[in-house]
Amino acid sequence: MTTNTTTNTTAPVTGERADLLVALEKQRNFLRFTTRDLTDEQAGLRTCASELCLGGLIKHMTSGERSWTNFIVQGPSAMPDFAAMTEADFARRADEFRMLPGETLAGVLAEYAEVARRTAELVAALPDLDAAQPLPRAPWFEAGAEWSARRVLLHILAETAQHAGHADIIRESLDGAKSMG
Repeated sequence: MTTNTTTNTTAPVTGERADLLVALEKQRNFLRFTTRDLTDEQAGLRTCASELCLGGLIKHMTSGERSWTNFIVQGPSAMPDFAAMTEADFARRADEFRMLPGETLAGVLAEYAEVARRTAELVAALPDLDAAQPLPRAPWFEAGAEWSARRVLLHILAETAQHAGHADIIRESLDGAKSMG
């Protein structure tokens, strides 16, 4: 990805927006790279004590990035009220961390690419990265806090980087392959 990413319009994305998109894409590439040459079955394998698998991590990042970019536009209504979620709600949410029957690695990666494309379009079109929304209710958020679009994008970037590291460990445990080194 270059620093002058373009969208459906002719205006290039430059400056801070381009920097955010380039940094995010670099971390997405690290995450996707951990799945190179894997079968669907391998992408769904747990290789350590964690519940995580490579396909599930990508599904989780797809869901998370989609939710957070929707939050930028729609505010807290785009996300669940985490404080009111039941055990059954959390159990259903856990499905985004694993490959389910019928899911393919190619399908998971294609959906992730589509979310990335929509994120780039949103970043290009946002009138102001300082525009803020109140955070949804969740035990891990400070009550009454707001996040700007910039902070949400930084959060997506940090989550992607963190999960790319998890993915690297999972892949190395699977077959010894490493993302770097």
